[in-house]
Amino acid sequence: MSNRIDSTFQNLATRGEAAFVAYVSAGDPSTDSSLEVIRALADSGADIIELGVPFSDPQADGIVNQLAAERALEAGMSVPKLMTLIESFRKTHETPIVLFTYLNPVYAYGYEKFHADAAAAGADGILLLDLPPDEIKNNKELTSSAGLKHITLISPSTPPQRMKMLAEQSEGFIYALSRMGVTGAQAAPSEGIDELVKTIKQHTDTPVCVGFGINTPEQACAVASVSDGVVVGSAIVNQVAQNTSNPQLAQVITDFATPLIQASKAT
Repeated sequence: MSNRIDSTFQNLATRGEAAFVAYVSAGDPSTDSSLEVIRALADSGADIIELGVPFSDPQADGIVNQLAAERALEAGMSVPKLMTLIESFRKTHETPIVLFTYLNPVYAYGYEKFHADAAAAGADGILLLDLPPDEIKNNKELTSSAGLKHITLISPSTPPQRMKMLAEQSEGFIYALSRMGVTGAQAAPSEGIDELVKTIKQHTDTPVCVGFGINTPEQACAVASVSDGVVVGSAIVNQVAQNTSNPQLAQVITDFATPLIQASKAT
């Protein structure tokens, strides 16, 4: 079933452009400020918004995103408030939203209910970081995903056969990690991105977006030239962290993200 993610990549392909995927933590530094930030990113030209669902034990995240989740939780962000945040965004914007989350908050809320409520609120996809695809086949309660595209994560260390399996069952887009490790802008993307993307594309027509360590326009341009999209997260989240009390936070994010977005379109 086609949704906003599919339509976005179809439109970008027509124009010969890469997607810019912007990640922020939902509710950081507050619900109202978070809404302003994602609206600012959409208005700046971000093609897809990845919303992190705050969780107390984000093992795959680096310190920048861990602290963002802490700030959001301390400010009262919850799964029900996440749904309201998405609904508020949908009143003004059609930019696709992908929920970036661990299984725990989804399962605690109710796996099927989470998918249904998130889709009804206006989310388009979900990336479950710690849910092995093999487990879905073995647990009937994990098979319901109506309304949300399940985004696949592939890393440089993914074995060939597993990469083939993941690519063939992918939906929406594939999030390819530019390098190993936890999230963060502290290290540049690896030099093997081109080869990784080519290998993945041998098995699927699903768009491949690359993230991890992208924090300059030059890096965004380089990654966009060999992939279908650029994912920037920690670099944006770090701007939020440095301006949590700034009444001009949305403008700060606009000023920071715009050169990255423009660079990703300059290929």
